[in-house]
Amino acid sequence: MSIVFRQHLYVQKLAIATGIVFGLCLSGCSPSENVSESPVQEIGDTAQNPNTKNKKVILTTFTVLADMARNVAGDKAIVESLTKPGAEIHGYEPTPSDIVKAQDADLILDNGLGLERWAQKFYGNLKDVPHVTLSEGITPIDIGEDAYAGKPNPHAWMSPKIALKYVENIRQALVNLDPANAETYNANAQTYSEQIKKVDQKLQKTVAEIPENKRYMVTCEGAFSYLAKDYGLKEEYLWAVNSETQATPQQVKKVINTVRENQIPTVFCESTVSANAQKQVAKESNAKFGGVFYVDSLTDADGVAPTYFKLLEYNINTLVNGLKQ
Repeated sequence: MSIVFRQHLYVQKLAIATGIVFGLCLSGCSPSENVSESPVQEIGDTAQNPNTKNKKVILTTFTVLADMARNVAGDKAIVESLTKPGAEIHGYEPTPSDIVKAQDADLILDNGLGLERWAQKFYGNLKDVPHVTLSEGITPIDIGEDAYAGKPNPHAWMSPKIALKYVENIRQALVNLDPANAETYNANAQTYSEQIKKVDQKLQKTVAEIPENKRYMVTCEGAFSYLAKDYGLKEEYLWAVNSETQATPQQVKKVINTVRENQIPTVFCESTVSANAQKQVAKESNAKFGGVFYVDSLTDADGVAPTYFKLLEYNINTLVNGLKQ
């Protein structure tokens, strides 16, 4: 197949995908301030690269899952993320290039639990591309607040204990897709799981060193319910899900009162949203603003959280430094 023909084929796919995305947006998409369009990546060009020949192509919905999958896949498969580092996943709107990439993939890995609210329509526009939900088998925690009552909190990966289930689901998905490389996937998953267990042990030890009355995580989004439950922390937040762009006066007042009553020394926010409301909480409650946590997205290679391990490590250190003040 000539390069000219490949380029022509890609343009045809992109034109079709543009029409599909336009139709999706007319049917109910709403703009998101934190959305970053995912650029055309290597998935569409794998046939031109001899190092990728015959390798399976795995597409994940966001960067955290991509990093997990790369650790299991090793050099036996190509793993890419739909979203770029720093993108907010909750309100993400798929682009035409996303549909092209997804159609060229052998497997799509998503989080589920309502995180990718666009997924059903997105998958409906793909032909014969299987997808696996990595939160399968995890007991969800109910958000249980206002409009989100009865809906699951999607941020299960934030607990290292639960991350082990993600790794197992990735391993099984890759083995089913590519049994010829099952031995590599199994070995990589075991090694990666052992590393996650060490993070789990470190987090348990670190939390135990914090005075019990100070074991609070006060954040913008309620993204730490699984982590808080598994490690004996109490959670307080401004809003349940990051689809909200501003905190209401009632939400701010509620958190201010909690911080004051419990003399919580430090409050935090997440990297993908504005921290202005939380800084207001800190000011009015005589607490400090301790910085941001990384949840829905990794950073680029030059940032502080370019991998899932770095994300956990940075969050743990930020939390402890804040609560020990």
